[in-house]
Amino acid sequence: MTQPDSPATGQEVALIVGGGPGISSSCARLFADNGMRVAVAARTPDKPVLLALEQSHGIRRYACDASDPAAVARLFDGVARDLGTPRLVVHNIDGRVPGIFRKRIVEAEPDMAFETIRNAAFSAFLIGQQAARRMLGNEPAANGARGTIIFTNASAALKGFPASGAFAMACHAKSGLAESMARELMPEGIHVANVPIDAAIGWRQEDGTRAHRRAGTAVDDNMADPDRIAETYLQLHRQHRSTWAFEVVLRPWVEKW
Repeated sequence: MTQPDSPATGQEVALIVGGGPGISSSCARLFADNGMRVAVAARTPDKPVLLALEQSHGIRRYACDASDPAAVARLFDGVARDLGTPRLVVHNIDGRVPGIFRKRIVEAEPDMAFETIRNAAFSAFLIGQQAARRMLGNEPAANGARGTIIFTNASAALKGFPASGAFAMACHAKSGLAESMARELMPEGIHVANVPIDAAIGWRQEDGTRAHRRAGTAVDDNMADPDRIAETYLQLHRQHRSTWAFEVVLRPWVEKW
């Protein structure tokens, strides 16, 4: 872990919850390149990809189980102390438990289903709650916003696929949370957005190709590019309050839907 220092003035603070080589890493790089102080929280903050981002872009790493209320409160306290109050918070946690996906309803284990909901939807509630509490104290920025909260979601937020009931429950719950928060908080100056990614996400590999662990190697932009997703998130954060988008569904041009 890097050591605490005094919060900088004049720089926006972004917090990304969920640390991996795809959307989170792309967001961290882009936000830092745009002058933000960036914090990334993960259960395992010493992953090589996060260590590399610390070296290349100066991100701050935080350990956090986002499904633990006390851990989430400590995370926001730490970020506020070290960097300042976040104006942009991204909840980028898939939440599915290994082994629960592609299980028929008669096969899914209840404990695994509950854990999927806890990891995805309940963690989104905790992160959204702490973000809102702090952003309400922010002064409006040039675009009229006190802050932006973005929830990464999945195809299952739009349609319940067969043999994925637990994941569909979690994604639908996350969408409902986001919509409720948007209706409540947008009139108070906090932009809330739900972003279902209706695609496999092909993140950059060491050899320069983009690939997904199940879908293979990206060909002719047939998979979502996390760098382009990050650009959408930054654009959402910068939208003027006269034209705030709530739900933005992202899918490749060749995706069947």
